[in-house]
Amino acid sequence: MVDFPGRGKVAIVKTTPETVLDDVGQVMRLAGYQEALPKDKDTLLKINISWDTWYPACSSTPWQIEGAILELQKAGYSRVIGAHNDTVVVDARDGEFNNKHRFVTDKHGIENWHLYEPQFEWVRYEPKQPFLVLDHVYPEGVYIPKCFYGRNIIHMPTVKTHVFTTITGSMKNAFGGLLGRKRHWTHSVIHETVVDLLQIQQDIHTGIFAVMDGTFAGDGPGPRAMRWHEKDVLLASADQVAIDAMSAYLQGFDPMKLDFIRLAHERGFGVGDPAEIEVAGMALKDIPRFGFIQTDTFASAGQKMIYHGWLKGFEGLLLRTPLVPWSYMASNIYHNYYWYPFVGRQRVEAALDTKWGRLFASYGDGQVVMPGVEPEKVQQMALASAAAIGGALFLGGRWLMGKRK
Repeated sequence: MVDFPGRGKVAIVKTTPETVLDDVGQVMRLAGYQEALPKDKDTLLKINISWDTWYPACSSTPWQIEGAILELQKAGYSRVIGAHNDTVVVDARDGEFNNKHRFVTDKHGIENWHLYEPQFEWVRYEPKQPFLVLDHVYPEGVYIPKCFYGRNIIHMPTVKTHVFTTITGSMKNAFGGLLGRKRHWTHSVIHETVVDLLQIQQDIHTGIFAVMDGTFAGDGPGPRAMRWHEKDVLLASADQVAIDAMSAYLQGFDPMKLDFIRLAHERGFGVGDPAEIEVAGMALKDIPRFGFIQTDTFASAGQKMIYHGWLKGFEGLLLRTPLVPWSYMASNIYHNYYWYPFVGRQRVEAALDTKWGRLFASYGDGQVVMPGVEPEKVQQMALASAAAIGGALFLGGRWLMGKRK
């Protein structure tokens, strides 16, 4: 069992737009962040950008980040750093502006590290105990950012569902930061992967903490194409298993039926059984469970056919060869050129009429970036997609011919 200050304890508080910055500090204190995070170490804020445009409950909120910065600075943490990863379908540079993260970090003089830029070295990690799966997925070794060693980390997830893990929270927030651009290789074993990542974190970081935003929460096919709900809650914990378990519980799921929570609990990395978790701040009986459901998008249903279904035998060909750009293109087209303009934009406009939507709009210049349907752009994208898929098929064919020789 891994022991650490705050093991098995989660703080939960209700909040309002008028009090949210103070409430973030309160929930952090209730969860004992100062005991978990040494003050003499740099502290990374692992900001979550699940989409480079704003969508409620999708990415870290500006008030979540600002509240944590204010609390840390007040307590005397000398160096706080925003940490970002990009993905093959999300541009973190665009995302930090469109989600108003950059406004907050600039306002408070916080550095921002984009971990995929050339100045950041990635080094091979040698596990001190056996992995569940990562050594099999990456036989050449697991490479992680060197700058993570010897620093505190605070994860900044939101309360939401996920197409692959039912819910996503603090444990999966490490997925982008610790794994490189081949992280999609792990999707068929995603539950075991996030447990291995927690094992790495507990080895390399001087302290781990999480502040989870549930002001907006999302259900359905997360982390992007969700239905948003105003839930007005904040969670915090030094126990990454426990905070994900309580998020799952609030959403309406049985945490111990989610493999990544159960496996982490069984390996002693934290507490996943709600019956064993101490809740500070408010009683669970005072928070109605949300009744969320997890569903798939058209894109994720196709991915699951590759990872677990009748296309499993083609996983290597489709996702680990020059053919792989087809999958990025398909996801980009579905989310950015179909779902957001035709479905998501209306939901965003409705969200902006809520109390949290108005607070979001108030940050920065008061504007909200909402991609629309531009016929010329859609036509250009269709042509680019056809060219990319054609190129991928050509390269894939060349690769297969080379393998046969």
